Amino acid sequence: MEPGDAARLGPGRAARALPPRLLLLPLLPLLLGRGLRAAAAASSGAAAEDSSAMEELATEKEAEESHRQDSVSLLTFILLLTLTILTIWLFKHRRVRFLHETGLAMIYGLIVGVILRYGTPATSGHDKSLSCTQEDRAFSTLLVNVSGKFFEYTLKGEISPGKINSVEQNDMLRKVTFDPEVFFNILLPPIIFHAGYSLKKRHFFRNLGSILAYAFLGTAVSCFIIGNLMYGVVKLMKIVGQLSDKFYYTDCLFFGAIISATDPVTVLAIFNELHADVDLYALLFGESVLNDAVAIVLSSSIVAYQPAGLNTHAFDAAAFFKSVGIFLGIFSGSFTMGAVTGVVTALVTKFTKLHCFPLLETALFFLMSWSTFLLAEACGFTGVVAVLFCGITQAHYTYNNLSVESRSRTKQLFEVLHFLAENFIFSYMGLALFTFQKHVFSPVFIIGAFVAIFLGRAAHIYPLSFFLNLGRRHKIGWNFQHMMMFSGLRGAMAFALAIRDTASYARQMMFTTTLLIVFFTVWIIGGGTTPMLSWLNIRVGVDPDQDPPPNNDSFQVLQGDGPDSARGNRTKQESAWLFRLWYSFDHNYLKPILTHSGPPLTTTLPAWCGLLARCLTSPQVYDNQEPLREEDSDFILTEGDLTLTYGDSTVTANGSSGSHTASTSLEGSRRTKSSSEEVLDRALGTGDQPVSSRGTRLVFPLEDNA
Repeated sequence: MEPGDAARLGPGRAARALPPRLLLLPLLPLLLGRGLRAAAAASSGAAAEDSSAMEELATEKEAEESHRQDSVSLLTFILLLTLTILTIWLFKHRRVRFLHETGLAMIYGLIVGVILRYGTPATSGHDKSLSCTQEDRAFSTLLVNVSGKFFEYTLKGEISPGKINSVEQNDMLRKVTFDPEVFFNILLPPIIFHAGYSLKKRHFFRNLGSILAYAFLGTAVSCFIIGNLMYGVVKLMKIVGQLSDKFYYTDCLFFGAIISATDPVTVLAIFNELHADVDLYALLFGESVLNDAVAIVLSSSIVAYQPAGLNTHAFDAAAFFKSVGIFLGIFSGSFTMGAVTGVVTALVTKFTKLHCFPLLETALFFLMSWSTFLLAEACGFTGVVAVLFCGITQAHYTYNNLSVESRSRTKQLFEVLHFLAENFIFSYMGLALFTFQKHVFSPVFIIGAFVAIFLGRAAHIYPLSFFLNLGRRHKIGWNFQHMMMFSGLRGAMAFALAIRDTASYARQMMFTTTLLIVFFTVWIIGGGTTPMLSWLNIRVGVDPDQDPPPNNDSFQVLQGDGPDSARGNRTKQESAWLFRLWYSFDHNYLKPILTHSGPPLTTTLPAWCGLLARCLTSPQVYDNQEPLREEDSDFILTEGDLTLTYGDSTVTANGSSGSHTASTSLEGSRRTKSSSEEVLDRALGTGDQPVSSRGTRLVFPLEDNA
């Protein structure tokens, strides 16, 4: 083809007529560009894979380093506890009582905190600061997209520019700062459960009215007195210019609630070693056990106080009564949940043969007890209250169903967990003084808090003791009142409540002040317990399981020439009528249903409940001649404790007597009738000879024999 022919064919035909080699020339740049881009893409893909592999390797190294730091942190606390235990042994060997193990744990924690704060090199994990525009809304998390990978950051709180260096000091300080939920979900449950499970019920119920008054009324009075006094201190700080942020009245009440939680662990430990007066021990122990629960529910109610309107911190009657309702609802719901869990555990251990496998029995007991705390928290109640009453219920019912090996295991298990958890918390208190990053030290607030706590404790103890003595046969003496006033230590519960929320300026100041108050009370007041006992002439060396004399207030005396006169001239004693009603119901119905002890339900329930009674009554009840007893004498009252007095001679159902030795034998649970009076009549039977009622005194001890 000639060149002219191509021109005549037109552009389309000319293009089709060109050779293939010439047709590829215009496409060469395009094909070359695609090839270059493909090669570039392949190389970039390889680079991305290499980068991803390097990132994964770096992540693994960071995870390994974090694991090592976590191990070092836990090892630090374990070494602290080990050193504390060795020092405790030395102190006990040398009979040193001026410093308790909790004080030692705090001292060792302080030493380690100083080393970590000032003796370790600073390593910051922040490469550069990011500047963000201020928004109207507050965000709690930050989501960052880096090359398709998303990273989530949690907002811990606002800091001032001058504290950035201290926040970025080193990773070890951040590692030893535990999440507050660790204290509530892991460390507190064994402490509170052990308090309920090891409760000596005979002393507790003998002083039940006074304990309830001190725990409920006293804690509420102390909370409001401390809160109002601290509100005056805050106003003073505002006048003198030492208040740099907002501090509301509800914050002061919250501080009054958390600081009202007493923890006289040091005093009670010394009481136990010296065998101090059992009534004083019961009052202090019962108050400290219950007022922890009251304080945490009271603080939750104060937090829930939300007045309507613009001013959310003004007084609102509707919001106040709503908070009171929340307090009652949370406390009653937590109490019910703890008791129900204990009842379920008792039924499971009764109607199964878990006692044949002590390891499984102990494991189930442990898990059911711990789950009570978590279940209450998950349902919006308070786990402290639930696990406390679960422990009391477990000790009264489930303990009787356990095998001998499981009884020993559960007692020792929770005792060890209680010891380790409590000393761990006190060690962390000493550590937190130097490693915690949100301290706010205010001398005026700290001094005011000490004065307010002293006045609140005084208004708590002395007026209530005066009113309680009006109805008590055995008065609470001035030496007991002074000792209770002196023993108002603050400890693990106050610290745990204070550290749970440290986001605001007010809460940070509360936490710092609470920490210093715990230090002072544990070291100074705890160390002065033994001299105070001597100065107040409080008797020591008393066997807590020894029966008190008949004229003690632990007995309820019925005097007269006949049954009618005896009932009419009944000596008033604290909670005796409530105790007798509870004992009758518990002995006739609850014990046979939940345990292998007590009278058969076929003798206590109506005849139309015969089938149900036979199903719920354990076969062991018919085989046993006597109800099962706890080894540590924790029953409230049993038939073996009934005492009959004829003039100068005292005859007891368990064989002991006064000037004229005589003994009676119990008829056993098989002869028990449906009413409590018939139960007592049966128990006091002396064979075929009738008992003369003239000139007799019927004595009901509210505590059992050892």
